[in-house]
Amino acid sequence: MEGLLAGVDEAGRGALAGPVVAAAVALPVGGSVAGARDSKQLTPRRRALLEGRIRAQCLCWAVGLATVEEIDRLNILRASLLAMRRAVSGLPRRVALVRVDGPHLPELPRAWRGRVQLEAVIGGDRQCPAIAAASVLAKEWRDRAMRRLDRQWPGYRLAQNKGYGVPAHRLALRRLGASPAHRLSFRPVRAVREEA
Repeated sequence: MEGLLAGVDEAGRGALAGPVVAAAVALPVGGSVAGARDSKQLTPRRRALLEGRIRAQCLCWAVGLATVEEIDRLNILRASLLAMRRAVSGLPRRVALVRVDGPHLPELPRAWRGRVQLEAVIGGDRQCPAIAAASVLAKEWRDRAMRRLDRQWPGYRLAQNKGYGVPAHRLALRRLGASPAHRLSFRPVRAVREEA
């Protein structure tokens, strides 16, 4: 297949706080960015270096997110798909193929429907270079967002735990209650609110 391939991945789906962030990265079909792979397999320093390389070497990229309020209103799956749609919609160039990490596919922008092939790829961040690149961009963007939220609500150590439910974060939740950065529909957060 000729044309451009966009890889799409998200970060933050399982966290108790913060947005879910998706990135779309367009490469020529068959193209890659050296060193890009599943962001969970990379050190923070390596991810930061790769982010600049990906932005410089890809044909275009975009980030989309779904807010905590949207996550609570829609549920995390639908909010993740919304973030993915926003990322794809933000690409300044239309692509021939969109590959998405995981079993679920977002709706494409109306102007793209019927003109763009859409594929779900389970384990895509290990198989598709464009998805791996998107994984890195989404993770780096979300980590920066969590550092900003940590400055607003420092008691939860969001810069360190990225909003995930590690023991120290759950302890802070019980001690301080939920902040506006927390996903109220998630069970551990809801449980703390019900105990209050």
